[in-house]
Amino acid sequence: MSKHSYPLFVAIDGPAGSGKSSVSRAVARKLGYGYLDTGAAYRALAWHVLAQHIDAQDADAVAGALDTFDYTIGTEPDAYFVRVGQTDVTDAIREPQISAVVSAIARVPAVRTHLTELFRTIARAVPQPGVVVEGRDITTVVAPEAEVRILLTATEEARMARRSAEISTQSAHTVAEQLRSRDRADSQVVEFMSAADGVTTVDSTHLDFDQTIDAVVEVINTARNSQ
Repeated sequence: MSKHSYPLFVAIDGPAGSGKSSVSRAVARKLGYGYLDTGAAYRALAWHVLAQHIDAQDADAVAGALDTFDYTIGTEPDAYFVRVGQTDVTDAIREPQISAVVSAIARVPAVRTHLTELFRTIARAVPQPGVVVEGRDITTVVAPEAEVRILLTATEEARMARRSAEISTQSAHTVAEQLRSRDRADSQVVEFMSAADGVTTVDSTHLDFDQTIDAVVEVINTARNSQ
């Protein structure tokens, strides 16, 4: 595909608690780019499956739910929303019952194939000169041809500390167990802790939020200038 036909594609991958969602949105805002949270689609499909009273462990039934999955998402960094049909599910997809089944949903091959195509379509349609797309396996499966591919990572300790700071309603032990469980579940689906060829690693273990944003922007600017 011609790089002049579509927005500059910035793909950002990384484990749970690495800050990829908040960093990606902030980077998009700073550069005037669109922003696409791919994980929201898996969560929205999980919401749709539960709303249809489908067993999330039944792979065939989950794949069948794709036929009625009417999904829209806001790609403006400051106008983010997630809808299934006419229902705004922006907050609902972050509920614990969704988190409990989303990994099972994501393991269904038909789901990954369908949503991967959906992500590519949404990303190409943003009106901005670039789009920051974040989530699991973005750099390897969804957009291996992206002009900029970044693995945003941090040590398990740093990720746990950040997640604990975000979720004040749960104990540090609970947060740690959830993070480890998420890492285990994700690792069954995709290799996410080491960068593939051509992917730049940004380790935010010793960086604060603003420094992490600057590091990512620097990678993007370097790639842009070399094209």
